Amino acid sequence: MKFVTVRDFRSRPGQLWKELAKNDEMILTSNGKPIAMLTPLSDKNLETTVRTIRKARATAAVTALQLQSLRSGNDRMTLQEINGEIGNTRQRRRSADRR
Repeated sequence: MKFVTVRDFRSRPGQLWKELAKNDEMILTSNGKPIAMLTPLSDKNLETTVRTIRKARATAAVTALQLQSLRSGNDRMTLQEINGEIGNTRQRRRSADRR
């Protein structure tokens, strides 16, 4: 994995595009912190790549929610408690919508 600064990206984009074609990915950094990932695309792999990235993001989000649930103890809620929370939330939303 190659790291590229925003400054390098601005000053020599043509060279970096050529390097990207050779590498699987590049990480774009600003002030030493990662801000974006560049990955080569083509008409042939665009849909598959976008779908795969979206799936990975969704999986990461679900994992984060599961960890949050474990930390807060919500993983031990009964089905009745879960349904009660859903009902309370729906009722609050309906009340807010009426305002």
